[in-house]
Amino acid sequence: MRKLFQVMICVLLFGLFASGPAFAQDLIDINTATAQELTALPGIGPVIAGKIVEYREAKPFDTVEEVLEVKGIGPAKFEAIKDRITVGAPAPAAPAAPAKE
Repeated sequence: MRKLFQVMICVLLFGLFASGPAFAQDLIDINTATAQELTALPGIGPVIAGKIVEYREAKPFDTVEEVLEVKGIGPAKFEAIKDRITVGAPAPAAPAAPAKE
């Protein structure tokens, strides 16, 4: 009986370690993700994903909270996705044009 218990524990631990990466979810950058990638977020379907893309094309997101300005994303949906999204690093400023002499 003890041997069986040890085997069960080993199998359980192996399963946890082997599937570890499945538990760690990568953050989705709402400024760069495709509409299809955005649909991986809970409660985000193709329509809202399209609205996120449309919003960011007009003005990239500065903070994750700004996604609340997208029609169809309210406080409850934001709570469901806030820990799975990021806005990434801000885009670098364009270099200044060389001065003409």
